[in-house]
Amino acid sequence: MIEKRLKYTLLAIVLPMITAVASRVNVEVMIDSTQMVVGEQTMMHVSATMERGQQVVFHQWKPLEMLTHGVEVVEAPTVDTMDVGDGYVKVTQHIVLTSFEDSLYYIPAQKVKVNNKLYESKSLALKVVTILVDTLKTDQYYGANDVQDNPYQWGEWEFVVWMSLLAMIMYILCFLAYIRLKSNKPIRLKVRIIKRIPPHQKALNTIDSIKDTVTVTDEKAYYTKLTDALRKYIEERFGFNAMEMTSSEIIERLKKSSDQQKIQELTMLFETADLVKFAKHTVGMSENDRNLVSAVDFINTTKQDNVPTEEKVHPQATEQEKQTMRMRLSLKWAMAIMIMAVIALVVYISWLVYELRM
Repeated sequence: MIEKRLKYTLLAIVLPMITAVASRVNVEVMIDSTQMVVGEQTMMHVSATMERGQQVVFHQWKPLEMLTHGVEVVEAPTVDTMDVGDGYVKVTQHIVLTSFEDSLYYIPAQKVKVNNKLYESKSLALKVVTILVDTLKTDQYYGANDVQDNPYQWGEWEFVVWMSLLAMIMYILCFLAYIRLKSNKPIRLKVRIIKRIPPHQKALNTIDSIKDTVTVTDEKAYYTKLTDALRKYIEERFGFNAMEMTSSEIIERLKKSSDQQKIQELTMLFETADLVKFAKHTVGMSENDRNLVSAVDFINTTKQDNVPTEEKVHPQATEQEKQTMRMRLSLKWAMAIMIMAVIALVVYISWLVYELRM
């Protein structure tokens, strides 16, 4: 009975110890170099070995933050995880340190939380030294070198070169388009103003010329010119083809829109003219004068006083001219687009060169 109680007591003591060992967390810290020259950098590693699945939280150091007085964090730390077997992982935080004063620095223990439980590492020491200068042999030391430009690399300037070639090609295309436009004169379609002589004025001018150039003895020529002048006047004034119509057809058309008395006089004139031209009829001087007066009177009675004396003639371009005009317009648009593209490329290339030179 006593042995059983002793056995249970030992189990109660040993089992928690076994569980604690099985689930232990090990926090370590190490530094790449415990001694460095002023201004150099070294790496400190804070690691926590624990069971897989446990949550670990490191201190979030910031750039330029002091790890301890005189020791500065260079940049934000990085963290990586490594499997160490048997269900354990090792999570390590890497911290870059530097110092600008020679001294022996005490780096305090680093605190790590694992599943909200705080663990601490051991503390470290970091010695920062300066470069020893032999003041008796100063000639072995030289001043700082001048700032030197880094050599250009093709990979950095390749894009700039190709963009410059593209801008140059587009500029050449713009120049060629300009030469093409200058070599071909533009087609200018101008509106012409044509002075029109009213029909009655043309007819009266013709009749005056008949009186001056045609002798009355040549009655056939006289009446031919007189009736032709009347036919042209009637055609332009009343709007039908009097030149291709017979005298009777003309009279029938005129009866619908003219003074009957004047039509009667005109009828007698056309009949007399037909007799003279086709039947070799002879007419006296007084009758010739009367027919001439009848023609002039008919013209003056039926003339239109408000007929415009000027007319705008809008030119019509041929198909070839239209094609040429379309080509010139396309060239102008292409030139405008390429000029804007060249300007944009030049600005962009200038910005790239400025960035690469900085």
